[in-house]
Amino acid sequence: MAAMHPRRFWRTVPLGLLLFTAKCTTAQTPSPALLVLEKSDDSLAIVDPASLKILGRVPVGQDPHEIITSPGGKVAYISNYGGNDSNLNTIAVVDLVARKPLPSINLGALRSPHGLAFSGGKLYFTVETNKAFGRYDPATQKIDWVLGTGQDRTHMIEVSERFDRIFTSNVTSGTISIIEQVMPSPPPQTAPAGGAPPPGAGPGPGAPRKTWKIENVASGRGCEGFDVSPDGKEIWAANALDGTVTIIDVASKKAVQTFPISVNHANRLKFTPDGQRVLVSGLGAGGSSKGSNLEIVDAATHKEIKQLNLGGGSAGILIVPDGSRAYVAVSEKNKVAVVDLKSLEVTGEIQTGKQPDGLAWVP
Repeated sequence: MAAMHPRRFWRTVPLGLLLFTAKCTTAQTPSPALLVLEKSDDSLAIVDPASLKILGRVPVGQDPHEIITSPGGKVAYISNYGGNDSNLNTIAVVDLVARKPLPSINLGALRSPHGLAFSGGKLYFTVETNKAFGRYDPATQKIDWVLGTGQDRTHMIEVSERFDRIFTSNVTSGTISIIEQVMPSPPPQTAPAGGAPPPGAGPGPGAPRKTWKIENVASGRGCEGFDVSPDGKEIWAANALDGTVTIIDVASKKAVQTFPISVNHANRLKFTPDGQRVLVSGLGAGGSSKGSNLEIVDAATHKEIKQLNLGGGSAGILIVPDGSRAYVAVSEKNKVAVVDLKSLEVTGEIQTGKQPDGLAWVP
């Protein structure tokens, strides 16, 4: 049989099949992509960062608050929060390649999941009602660890790359928890009667094992959004009810300075990748006479560089990996502002669904 000429082949393909193929091609999540949680719509918006257009939406369960992607960027995890002492106990899962929801993670007796972090291929999450955080292994699809902080409203979480430290903010307690893995000193060896223990004898049943030490450092009232400096030496925590930021020295586990900020009800705080600046957003309609919702602070001098009025109360902050721009969820006005971090000006806006908050980046 003679081969069909390409032009004749396309003439024979039904128009409906061509349209279906085009639709499937355009439905792929771009790389990179911006993910925006629309809290009051219970949905996830997938945004093209180049055009600032929403390409599609995926349902993500009741009251979504925070979002994070797996290291490969193929799966997103979303906490279904519901507030402190709620009965919500799920983490929604989204296939970003197919743009469809996957079966959610049921946390059982763990309630009010909120903050999320990924480390070592595992998902960490806070559970406010339980005053704790847990860890989920996507490979086994099981929760393999839970640890209590003993603090009220354990809210946000970060895990060090080496998995030797975990940090949480505790809103009602007004503290930052620093959780470190430690190895207790081994008990003294007692030689058995009649001589020394045999060569190569291992530690017996009572041998020490690795454990975790928790130190809760006072920050301020309504301590919620926080970040660890890129060098790992400092924690900056925004105290929403005090209108301040507290700096904690990680090595000594002590608060070394607290200073006022201009934004009202500071909600989130993020370092730029180079560690030179810190962005603080505020849920208040305007924290100063200038009506700012975003403050940019010099990380070395702790002095304000600039205030920006984004038009309404703001929450989630995402800074792209190269540090060129930031996306800020202006929850009160149903939009996401694009901030150029060189000019420190708003250069674009993304119109979203109701009450955008949590943001994530698909690499």
